[in-house]
Amino acid sequence: MILLSSCSEDTLDTVGTGVVTGKVVAQDSTDPVEGATVTVTSSGNSTMTDASGNFTISNAPVGQQSLSIQKEGYLANYEGVVVVSDGTVNIVVELSVSTASNRPPEQPVLTNPIDNSINHGTEVELIWTATDPDDDNLTYKVELRNDQNSDVEVFDDIRELTYLLSSLNYGVKYFWQVSANDGINSEVWSNVNVFETNSNPVHRYLFVRNSNGNNVIYSGDIVGTTVAELQLTSSSNNSWRPRKNVSNGLIAFLRSVGAETHLFSMNSDGSNVQQITNSIAVAGFNLEQIDFCWSNNGAKLLYANFDKLYSINKDGSGLTLIYQTLDGSFISECDWTVDETMIALKTNNVSGYGVSIYTIDMSGTILTTILSGVNGAAGGLNFSIDNSKLLYTHDISGYESADYRQLDTHMFTYNFNIAAATDLSDGKPVGFLDLDPRFSPNESEVIYTHTSNDGVSENKIEKIRVNSTSSRDELFLNSNMADWE
Repeated sequence: MILLSSCSEDTLDTVGTGVVTGKVVAQDSTDPVEGATVTVTSSGNSTMTDASGNFTISNAPVGQQSLSIQKEGYLANYEGVVVVSDGTVNIVVELSVSTASNRPPEQPVLTNPIDNSINHGTEVELIWTATDPDDDNLTYKVELRNDQNSDVEVFDDIRELTYLLSSLNYGVKYFWQVSANDGINSEVWSNVNVFETNSNPVHRYLFVRNSNGNNVIYSGDIVGTTVAELQLTSSSNNSWRPRKNVSNGLIAFLRSVGAETHLFSMNSDGSNVQQITNSIAVAGFNLEQIDFCWSNNGAKLLYANFDKLYSINKDGSGLTLIYQTLDGSFISECDWTVDETMIALKTNNVSGYGVSIYTIDMSGTILTTILSGVNGAAGGLNFSIDNSKLLYTHDISGYESADYRQLDTHMFTYNFNIAAATDLSDGKPVGFLDLDPRFSPNESEVIYTHTSNDGVSENKIEKIRVNSTSSRDELFLNSNMADWE
């Protein structure tokens, strides 16, 4: 027993341990590095850093020790520490991002506008594709040149695969390219693509202003806070109610010819004015309240002469009586569905009242009555593209007077599927009118004339979002009779 006890005392040589604590941060930013593995190389004791980059190793052997700190995407680091028995040593370790094996981005590919394409407007959306083999976050830079001068425009720190150019000049050839940068390697440039803007402006909006006692037709666009306008008809002629057809690119409008009013057409820049109607003029109770419409394919127009509705080809041929009211009421407005199967009409008496708004098929059969038996003015007909809705206005005050004054005119959309109308002018200020509404091309908005009901204040053109009618955006001042195609 004595012998065994002596041997036990000789072999028990206790080795002390201590504690190593610390924090691992990124060298470039000093941000904490989470998930780094910290290992005492002599013993294999290891742990991982928490979300704050902190770590603790409780049973580190005493003496001079080497720590290995590693995390994917960073260069491994080794730190020496002296561990004291039952003591604590604290260190801060920096890790550098590993870029040795990082690959540069792929060359960006320009997709829009198509290379060497022409006839662009003054606002062009640039679109490209780009990928990075290491899934690094990329930033982009656009360089833009033109054939008019030596200017180089640079748009950098772009985070998306698209950039909207605005306020471009007409009739200019633009050269553009895009670089992709991963923040590690040198930036990679795309090929150079070319596009060209229109020689003549083709604006989306049409409207009317009064000049020297005559109505004058303008086109216009709004880019940011910049308003671009182009006078299309001479102030020496009385021209109004512009209606553009996208299919044929023509603008139809009304013009005074002596004591009569006739349909005319012109190109989008105001050139090549042609008279369409001749033998039967456009006529009704109030010529500025008269409206007509195109067929969707731009081959024909519908217009009214008192109680009769006519169809006429765009070149003035093929005049055909389509419909005549049974009670002799005047047809003041019409609109035609895209599929040309249904026509909306607004009829009224010689004073503009006794209003009815209804639809007919091409044989003249009445299909749906939207408004009837009400007092007050109405109008502003415009079908939605899928024939499910009809836009119109009605003076809900019911006021009627010899001078056709309106007091509280609202815009409505009638839904044929549920046979109900929705008031789009719910947020309209008291004492003002919303007139001549038209759907926007994507039908998410409505453009209209907004004015005081006093009959002498300035008209202006505004737009609202269909699903947020409390928000009204001002477009053109001193303007009315808008069209938006």
